[in-house]
Amino acid sequence: MVCLGARIKNHKLRGEWAELVFMARVKEMGFGLVRPWGESSRYDVGVEWEGRYMRVQVKSTIYKVGHAWVCNTRPDNDYRPYTVRQIDFLAAYVIPADVWYIVPARVATRLKGNIWLSPHKKGHKYERFMEAWELLKGAPRR
Repeated sequence: MVCLGARIKNHKLRGEWAELVFMARVKEMGFGLVRPWGESSRYDVGVEWEGRYMRVQVKSTIYKVGHAWVCNTRPDNDYRPYTVRQIDFLAAYVIPADVWYIVPARVATRLKGNIWLSPHKKGHKYERFMEAWELLKGAPRR
């Protein structure tokens, strides 16, 4: 079975689709949402929980290398990584596996351009962030 998002060949359109999937998911969990106007913000979605707001950059992947899915962690057409002043979390969606990783900015901003994700492998490096939606509830106040 092919996931709907994997059928979207244009990476920009697939990214927009992933943002919608993310927003639907957090709304199901009771979070509030804010959306920055335009495309000049470094984050895609603002997530609110009990008066706390977190800036989330949403990324997605359908690109598999060996036994891992590779997800870009940098802004499009930009070699400079995101900073902790720009985002609070990176939400990485492995589309074919239908798995989200909620990665704190302190980890995501140290990556060298990609994050390699292996949701099928027990004990993988980023397992603690797999479906870790609770991290969005415990973020420090801004």
